[in-house]
Amino acid sequence: MIDLIKKGMLATVGAAVVTKEQAEGLLNEFVDKGKITAGEAQEMASKIADSGKKEFEKAKKEVNSRIDEMLQGGVLVTRAEIEALEKRVAALEKAAKKAD
Repeated sequence: MIDLIKKGMLATVGAAVVTKEQAEGLLNEFVDKGKITAGEAQEMASKIADSGKKEFEKAKKEVNSRIDEMLQGGVLVTRAEIEALEKRVAALEKAAKKAD
C-alpha cells in the first residue's frame, strides 16, 4: 500500500519534470526563428534539465519524509506491524486454550 502511494506521488512529480530533450525541442523553435543560438539553446536545456532533476529529488525526499511521518504518527500500519500483531493474537489464543 505504501509503495503504491509512493509510486503514485512520485509519478505525479515525475510528470512535471522536463527532460533535456523536451527542453531542447522547445528551444530549437527559438533557434529556428533566430532568437537564440544553438549553443545557447543547449546550455538552457541543460540548466532546465538540471533544475528539474533537483526539484524531482527535493520532491521525492519530501514525499518519503511525509510517508515516514504518517507511519510514525500511527496513520498507516506497516505489513510488519500487522504480522507482529497476528503473532501476538495467535499466542494469546493458544495460551487461552491451555488455560481452559
